[in-house]
Amino acid sequence: MIIGTAKSKGLHGKEPNLSHGEHHHPHARTAGRRLLWVILFNAIITLTEYVAGLLSGSLALVSDAGHNFSDVLALILGYAGEKVVERQPTARYSFGLRRAEVLIALVNALSLVAIGAYVVIEAVDRFRNPAEIDAGILLPVALVGLFGNLFSVLILRRDRNRNLNLRAAFLHLAFDTLSSIAVVGVGVVLLFQPWVWLDLVVSLLIVVMMVWGSIGVINESLRVILQAAPSGLDPEKVHEAILAVPNVREAHGLHVWSVNSNEVFLSCHVCVSNGDATDTDQVIVAINKALEESFGIRHTTVQVETANLCRHRNGAGCCP
Repeated sequence: MIIGTAKSKGLHGKEPNLSHGEHHHPHARTAGRRLLWVILFNAIITLTEYVAGLLSGSLALVSDAGHNFSDVLALILGYAGEKVVERQPTARYSFGLRRAEVLIALVNALSLVAIGAYVVIEAVDRFRNPAEIDAGILLPVALVGLFGNLFSVLILRRDRNRNLNLRAAFLHLAFDTLSSIAVVGVGVVLLFQPWVWLDLVVSLLIVVMMVWGSIGVINESLRVILQAAPSGLDPEKVHEAILAVPNVREAHGLHVWSVNSNEVFLSCHVCVSNGDATDTDQVIVAINKALEESFGIRHTTVQVETANLCRHRNGAGCCP
């Protein structure tokens, strides 16, 4: 039995941000500083919008403040996640704490759903008990919130695809920007028409956007946590690529999974004809080359088996 290993690329063939024995790129520290500025800015906006929403009677502004509050929580968790994943692997945590990125992204996405449920409950109550809305307070505060969200989106735009954690944080800000635009629209309309119902409609539209945007992050997070194959990778095609390698008779025990949004791992057993160690080394090299070129997978563990090993196991789980 010969076991070979190789390093890994990301879900889409990109180099991972952190591998065993490596330190985070300075870009990660820069992203952390940008997150801190956005956290402070959004905390101020959240408090301002919430107080103004209570004073003006606008549920849309309160819901936007709630969305902003979820942004602050998401960004704080995102910043903490960036720091946690920098910790180097240990004997007990051989992958480090890189999966914390996915857990934090899941919490952020679920928080959006929870806030959406709160806004729906408030909207039902407002529908039963309509309240007057002061557009003179609503509109200027909504404009401040809009410009603040646009500023935050521009700051984090370049980091949004770096990992699932930052993607979830950016998603919070992007949808909050859209909701701020809608709230500004409500404020403009209410200056000329007493359409209080429009405030409720916009609030519910914000909820739909929040929940819809969270579904993708929730699905991808659960896929990683449950160790499913990455969404952009077909295990059947991986199996076929391994079988196409010369001298490989069969492949079994194939597992493909990811520990975060960037790093894909693979392990499998391959059956070859009886041969010496040089032959099996060549098989491992050929398999790793095929996996890297076709799927961007470079972190692999390949166990090579021959008929001799199968005889020791009485044929259990070995070559046919």
